[in-house]
Amino acid sequence: GNVTMKLTLIPPGKFMMGSPEGEKDRSKDEGPQREVTISKPFYMGTCHVTQEQYEQVVGKNPSTFKGAVNPVENVSWDEAVEFCKKLSQKTGKTVSLPTEAQWEYACRAGSKSRFSFGDDDDKLGDYAWYSKNSDSKTHAVGQKKPNDFGLYDMHGNVWEWCSDWYAESYANANKNDPTGPASGSTRVLRGGCWLIGPLYCRSAYRGWTTPDFNHPISGIGFRVSVDLK
Repeated sequence: GNVTMKLTLIPPGKFMMGSPEGEKDRSKDEGPQREVTISKPFYMGTCHVTQEQYEQVVGKNPSTFKGAVNPVENVSWDEAVEFCKKLSQKTGKTVSLPTEAQWEYACRAGSKSRFSFGDDDDKLGDYAWYSKNSDSKTHAVGQKKPNDFGLYDMHGNVWEWCSDWYAESYANANKNDPTGPASGSTRVLRGGCWLIGPLYCRSAYRGWTTPDFNHPISGIGFRVSVDLK
């Protein structure tokens, strides 16, 4: 239907996952900070999955703030996974939600600061739609500055589902291509959204909720990861 999706190639590498104990607004579940290896390159959606993309694949649009190139929202983890499965079938590619480690690695894009661009809350508006500048709604993807990997809206606009189950600590986490615990009751959310402040938009901040959670003002969307094969 002439609806396409742009992907960005993310190179392999190592990074410090989580936040140092002295970081402003740090939450306890962002540690212990550790070096993590992403051993293989992968593609990541350059932007959030948009409403026109979601509707083309699934056949419906659950979003409150309608707009073809606005991010799809009010999507549960289960629904996001179903989208990935259907898109995999349509394209012959392996499409999935990114792991939490892939997400933070892609978000940081080599940075070690609170945000991908530095530590200053006052500069967040150059990169993100959040409580201070969003006018209490989502906005078309790709309007703000990208990070150094060329990814847009990694901070703000809508929360992004990750594939991992949530765990309260990284203490027992794998350091090589980690995929989170084997089981759990909640799934990980990253990046913050239009509704909230800078604290929740930081690169290391971790949200979580049940995989079936769906609410008209949830502010939850997603972006995809695609295997290089």
